[in-house]
Amino acid sequence: MSDDELEAIRQRKEAQLRDQALREQANDQQQADVQSQKEALLRQILTPEARARLTNVRMVKPQFAEQIEMQLIQLASSGKLKDRVTDEQLRSLLQQLQGKERERKITFR
Repeated sequence: MSDDELEAIRQRKEAQLRDQALREQANDQQQADVQSQKEALLRQILTPEARARLTNVRMVKPQFAEQIEMQLIQLASSGKLKDRVTDEQLRSLLQQLQGKERERKITFR
C-alpha cells in the first residue's frame, strides 16, 4: 500500500470515530434531558417527603423505583392524580406493589 492509501484509510477511520463520538454524545444528552424532565415532573407530583422515600427505594431497588416513577407519571399525565402524592400515599402504593412480589412462597419438604 502506498502512503496515500494508508493516509486515506486513517482519515476514514478518524471520521468514523468522530461520528461515533458525536452520536454517543447526542445520545447521552438526550438521556440527560429525559431524566431532567422526569425529575421535574416528579417534583410536581410528589411531596418532598415522598420524593425522599422514593430516592431511598431507588438505592435498594432501582428497577422497582423506576417502575413506580413511570406509573406515577402516567397517572399524572392522564389526570388521575388530583393532588400531590404524600409520603403516606406512596408508602401505601409501595406496600401494595411489594405485597404482590412477596406472594411468592418457597416451601421445603
